[in-house]
Amino acid sequence: MTLTDWSDKIAIVTGASSGIGRLLAERLAAKGARVALVARRLDLLAEISAAIERTGGQTLPVACDVARRDDVFAAAERVRAHFGRIDVLINNAGYGRHARFADWDLDDIERMMQVNYLGSVYWTKAVLPHLVAARRGWIVFMASVAGRIGVPDESAYVASKFAMVGLAEALSSEVEDAGVHVLTVCPGAIDTPFFDAESLARMPQVAKRSMIGPERVVDATLDALARGRHQVTVPRSIAAGYVVRAIAPEFMRKQVKKTTIG
Repeated sequence: MTLTDWSDKIAIVTGASSGIGRLLAERLAAKGARVALVARRLDLLAEISAAIERTGGQTLPVACDVARRDDVFAAAERVRAHFGRIDVLINNAGYGRHARFADWDLDDIERMMQVNYLGSVYWTKAVLPHLVAARRGWIVFMASVAGRIGVPDESAYVASKFAMVGLAEALSSEVEDAGVHVLTVCPGAIDTPFFDAESLARMPQVAKRSMIGPERVVDATLDALARGRHQVTVPRSIAAGYVVRAIAPEFMRKQVKKTTIG
């Protein structure tokens, strides 16, 4: 199911206070969608909301910790009550860290799974019944190439994104006959504050050169929705790695290690 006309669509974007989430919210509002901006910090959302509305967009800033189930369901109901319906959910909220598993704090591993994976589970459970009842809607999971290929120094993040990719793939088949389209977006390394100075210092030059801007991810997401695709990898060239991984896993393992930790 394609999505080319955003005029008057009601869209929820989680993690809308920065990066890809903010760019998506701004782009959708510019295309005529009414956008619920979801993140923990209401002050940041209010600033973004004001900037969007100065250009003619319509928004609703909603403070919500996606890792808290009750917060999510309350936020979803607020959006539905305010706009009257929900058409699109973009599960974008998440964070990452670079560390060896042996050194990774267990509390942070649990928090990462709660935010990155369970956050998308809670929002999808809260919104899906409305989409099914309307027999029309779209759900986007902003995953990662790390959700398809295990990357060293990102084990906890990889686990959360593998879970998200698996959920989206299974859900897509379950709900498509009910009129709900599911898209999974798998970006490669993105040039954002996700990578701190220590992470960049460990990263080989070949990996740094392959980093892309968040605008490219937003463009690819909107294009995939317009084409009715179920999964997109950005940049597309990385998707060849999925095939190599399937037919030559040991070779792929060595290449991933070489291009991530040298």
